[in-house]
Amino acid sequence: MGDFVSPAPLIVMIEMPLQLRLFTCFIVLAALAFSPEAPRAQTFASSAPWAILVDAESESVLYEKNADELMSPASLVKIMTAELVFKELREGRFNLDDTFTISENAWRRGGAPSGGSAMFAQLNSRVRIEDLLRGIIVQSGNDAAIAIAEGMAGTEENFALMMTRRARELGMRDTVFTNSWGRFDARQKTTARDMAKLSIHVIKTYPEYYRYFGETEFTWNKIRQLNRNPLLAMNIGADGFKTGNIEDSGFGLVGSAIEQGQRLIVVVNGLKTGRDRAEESRKLLTWGMRAFDHKPLFVRGEAVGSVPVYGGARGRVDVFSDMPVKVMIPRGSGERLTGRIVFNGPIVAPVQEGDQIARLKIYRGQTLALDVPLRAAASVETGALHQRALDASFELISGLFRKYVLGG
Repeated sequence: MGDFVSPAPLIVMIEMPLQLRLFTCFIVLAALAFSPEAPRAQTFASSAPWAILVDAESESVLYEKNADELMSPASLVKIMTAELVFKELREGRFNLDDTFTISENAWRRGGAPSGGSAMFAQLNSRVRIEDLLRGIIVQSGNDAAIAIAEGMAGTEENFALMMTRRARELGMRDTVFTNSWGRFDARQKTTARDMAKLSIHVIKTYPEYYRYFGETEFTWNKIRQLNRNPLLAMNIGADGFKTGNIEDSGFGLVGSAIEQGQRLIVVVNGLKTGRDRAEESRKLLTWGMRAFDHKPLFVRGEAVGSVPVYGGARGRVDVFSDMPVKVMIPRGSGERLTGRIVFNGPIVAPVQEGDQIARLKIYRGQTLALDVPLRAAASVETGALHQRALDASFELISGLFRKYVLGG
């Protein structure tokens, strides 16, 4: 009574902690054809302790290494700092010409006296939000990030709570922020996957503000500083994102590059030198642009499958993705794709049309290539009393079977 196995290259199964898989396995009839005569795709082995490469449009993972292991983000946190500013600007609570004060805390801990990366804003001066954004993004100014935190939330601590709460809203399940500028704190952790997710969100949601990440220089207080992102000078289509470096994290980078309409996001961290960071990022991006093709699986809104509903007027409901489901396939690869519809069961009626109730996970070999939310295609009202009783009895029997027969 294990997983149902089919000769079709794409198998989609329901995983349900409180249900026998025997009753929930099914096949999606969408076989993917691979030529057995084609050469196998080039493989890649990154020297970065943490790394991920993601196609921005489909959010398909091309490469990962320890992508879900916690790491210290250093100045990569400033991407989230900027995202919160973008959100406030979009929602009209602030505008680019509003100003925040450079407090003694911001100046002393993050400005010229600190010896770290700084915008070099003057003590007690008032600086426009747009200039502070450039100070954060282009110059990696710790003083600018602290001024933003204090201006928007009163204190750095309050702003860090906002950052973590926002991370959860964006699906960054493993990230915790404790400050806005990347100062080492043992509690401040993220993952390469979470940083890639955040970066894709920024690009798709705030195209009018993302351009700041591609600016190559910024002058403030008569001090001209170049953007610290080395990819911008490599002529590989890079147009943004951020570097980070503290002793605990090593050298890290989030980068974005676009070539012939395809945008890739790279995250690396833990490298020993800035040169290693730049070269490893370049290699990953170049390899990703050359070695993969898109493979469409489902169009936007198409039913991916169905999931059981307990205590409902009907026993199942179709689920769909509100974005096209595509996966990146290595050219010439014979790797099989498998898929699973995963949810925390049982799903209990009532269910509203459009509710997110499951996720589709597509695996390429052992790599989680795609993980997208699935929504209910229709509403399911609460069923009659006899239907609820029948479902409850079935669940009880299933639980006993798991416990005493399957050892679950």
